[in-house]
Amino acid sequence: MFKLNELSDNEGATHRRKRVGRGPGSGKGKTGGRGIKGQKSRSGVAIKGYEGGQMPLYQRLPKRGFNNINAKTYSVVNVGLIQKFIDAGKIDASADLTEDALIASGLIRRLKDGIRVLAKGEITSKINLHVHGASKGAIEAIEKAGGTVTVTAKPKADAAAA
Repeated sequence: MFKLNELSDNEGATHRRKRVGRGPGSGKGKTGGRGIKGQKSRSGVAIKGYEGGQMPLYQRLPKRGFNNINAKTYSVVNVGLIQKFIDAGKIDASADLTEDALIASGLIRRLKDGIRVLAKGEITSKINLHVHGASKGAIEAIEKAGGTVTVTAKPKADAAAA
């Protein structure tokens, strides 16, 4: 049986810290293993990705992918999670469920570019939902439970400015 005071690491698993610049007898004295002069002998130098004048690897590799700057990011909610919050009494199913009501209940943290409802899980409560997007499966599930889904498109910023 082991005792807590007898526990120790395996032999060779731990190493002592290398104490550089502690005199000529230490084996790492004077310059501390950094050689003489030059950029890398100074403190505060980080040469990441420098390959001695050769084109660095990250520049030699081809660029991949595409990031659409106009892409919308939605806060995603599943119908099963809405039902779970209704059962817990955090959401009132009789009232209209708007984005503000979902945020106030704690179901989603922030609005982003709107809320999109997906069909994962089961819903049994009759709800009237007003969101920016919903999958076909989610709309079918909510309507099957006797509820309605109103998808409201958010006005475009450039259309409003014109």
